[in-house]
Amino acid sequence: MNKTKVNKWLETSGQPTGHAGHTGSRAKRLVVPFLCALTGLLLLGSCKKYLDMDHFFKDRLNTDTLFTRRDYSEQWLASTYIHLRSENADVASKGLTPFNFISDDMFFGDRDDKYRRYKNGEYDETWDQSSWSSCYQGIRKASIFIHNIDKNREMSPEEIADNKAQARFLRAYYYWLLLRKYGPVPIVADEGIDYTIEYENLSQPRNSYDECVDFITKELATAARDLPLQRTNRDAARPTKGAALGARAKVYLFGASPLFNGNPEMADLVDNTGRQLISQSYDETKWAKAAAAAKDVIDMNVYKLFTAPFNAQDQSATQPRTIVPPYHPLYSDNAFPLGWKDIDPFQSYSQLFNGALAYNANPEIIFSRVTEQSSEGISQMVLHQVPFSLKGWNTHGITQKQADAYYMNDGANVPLNPRVTGFTTNKEDHKPLPANVSMQYANREPRFYASVAYNGSMWEGTSARKVEDRYKQVFYYRGHTDGKQPSSPAFHIRTGMGIKKYYNPFDSFMEGGFVVPKIEPAIRYAEMLLIYAEALNELNGTHTIPNYLGTGSITVGRNAAEISKYISQIRIRAGVPDFDAGVYASKENLRKALKRERQIELFAEGHRYYDLRRWKDAPIEESTPVMGCNMNMTEDQRDLFYIPVAVPSMPTIFVKKMYLWPISHSELRTNRKLTQNPGWTTFN
Repeated sequence: MNKTKVNKWLETSGQPTGHAGHTGSRAKRLVVPFLCALTGLLLLGSCKKYLDMDHFFKDRLNTDTLFTRRDYSEQWLASTYIHLRSENADVASKGLTPFNFISDDMFFGDRDDKYRRYKNGEYDETWDQSSWSSCYQGIRKASIFIHNIDKNREMSPEEIADNKAQARFLRAYYYWLLLRKYGPVPIVADEGIDYTIEYENLSQPRNSYDECVDFITKELATAARDLPLQRTNRDAARPTKGAALGARAKVYLFGASPLFNGNPEMADLVDNTGRQLISQSYDETKWAKAAAAAKDVIDMNVYKLFTAPFNAQDQSATQPRTIVPPYHPLYSDNAFPLGWKDIDPFQSYSQLFNGALAYNANPEIIFSRVTEQSSEGISQMVLHQVPFSLKGWNTHGITQKQADAYYMNDGANVPLNPRVTGFTTNKEDHKPLPANVSMQYANREPRFYASVAYNGSMWEGTSARKVEDRYKQVFYYRGHTDGKQPSSPAFHIRTGMGIKKYYNPFDSFMEGGFVVPKIEPAIRYAEMLLIYAEALNELNGTHTIPNYLGTGSITVGRNAAEISKYISQIRIRAGVPDFDAGVYASKENLRKALKRERQIELFAEGHRYYDLRRWKDAPIEESTPVMGCNMNMTEDQRDLFYIPVAVPSMPTIFVKKMYLWPISHSELRTNRKLTQNPGWTTFN
């Protein structure tokens, strides 16, 4: 893409312009993102004027002209990438990815009553449907590219192979996004039809879930063969071999999970002929395939967990001295990955998400849209997390359940009955807590402090021009600026616990402030370790699975030492001990512990909504009342503030139809062979 076109995109692409339903001066509190210095990172934001290539296909003879030239071919491929943005982002704010907010871990309080309608299942077949058409548009573009790029006369064979593999990855990834949201979908035949026909003009039934998994994983394995191990900075947003293999592991994991692996409760999900689309018989081999796919990524030896170095002294105002975990004979005196002697657990987790790391400096990110997430990206999440008094929207928060999921700093569970009482008296008492903070938040694991904006949190905002706008301690008591306000009921943290994940100490919306660009964590190495551990734990026997190349095999079975080898790295990085032997000895106990580990480690990364569904845990977990602090209490009543109460403005319910997203009536009318998901309506 030439410089003129990049500049044109910068002029026309959507930047944050306010907030639906927000008026007055607060509408001016916008994220001012950094413009990436690397042209390659603009790949996903190219101006539609230059990348809408359908006009070349009014006459199919133009394929010879289009795909024989490098510039046209590159523009076509770039137009195929565009569908990864917006509603198809993996991690973004609720305007694009509401599934990141409508589980049992986090919530939003603005956007009228939309959160309540999501949680009560009151959405209908018209809600959040643009992903369906967008994915199929991307699938069509990718297929056309795959079938024509070999004609190119200006690319080397290696370039053609790489570009074709990118298109194959994109096509498979679009199918994956559809499968994750809607369940089994129609797989458009790659051969035997005119692949230039618009999807809207095709009539095709849904494939079974297993057929979708088989197609997507084979496509990703094929793509991985020709994708490179790494990309240059210029091409950072393009997939690598690891991205294809990481996505493949995710697809296998879902296919092995209880919702889709021998589930009689979904026997009524059928195609137009009455064929059942969800397997009715359990197959342990599916777990073995998921484990082997994750091991394919691990065995690449390209990725590792990011760790920040131990700080014996304060390095700067935003890089304080490392808070050392309680002494443990196995971990305190050993270097990572066997211990935490040489790392800073808090910074190791926090810097993964807050923009402190450049994309090419983060060894843990396997696939990312980098900083191109459109106007509802991660920077918008930060805007909505920041308190009202600091010119944020003050609307994103976590549930009491999520806060209680985090461990104590010695790996013990949080005491709940009774809860800890009392308050800190000075900033030296229980670092990193400042004074006047509930002791319920003392001595918690580092991931808690990197993720949770507890009542009394310090917001550094060091980029603010005025000194008085920096290092603000924020309270959510009623009567405080950031507490419950009758005049603005939407703009307060309804549980009294906000979110710090993705927030950088430099981030400020005050005068002169700026927001550090954030890298989207679509697929990261920690997730691969969690997939590997979960899949191994579900195995009863030993299985030998071909590797993705078909040149060898991977033998997998439930092995406590093997699971611990990788899960311990995640926990040690977080400054907490590995699970004890009793947990590893029991499949049920380890399953419970691994679910909790995913809830903590992958918080606010778009996983929890889908995890609860694939595990079939949603009927219980999402029907449990949302608990939080008592927001009616003032600072004078602070002891009562911390006694958990049900939050009446956040009702919960779960019914069967909420397992899968409804298919829109317009799609059902267009494709008469398409069938609706159970519990949702069809058109008359």
